[in-house]
Amino acid sequence: MPDISPEAVITLITQHQIVETSEALTPDVDLFAQGLDSMAMMQLMLHLEREFSVRISPAEMTRNHFATARVLSSWLSHPNRSAV
Repeated sequence: MPDISPEAVITLITQHQIVETSEALTPDVDLFAQGLDSMAMMQLMLHLEREFSVRISPAEMTRNHFATARVLSSWLSHPNRSAV
């Protein structure tokens, strides 16, 4: 399982302009408060799967898993997650 850092998630979000905010993203900022919506979650999911070789099922795409870059990276790096 890849070790995905919060900083790597933030880099992915900013590089692909998943959310556009005037504030710098930090590992603990609420991504939904910064504009992450269902369409942006889908875009982010596709980039995460491609970049980190992880599989994210539609059932796993929850507000709890995508709340912050830190939460998302921790969840994706968990040893019980399946890789592609």
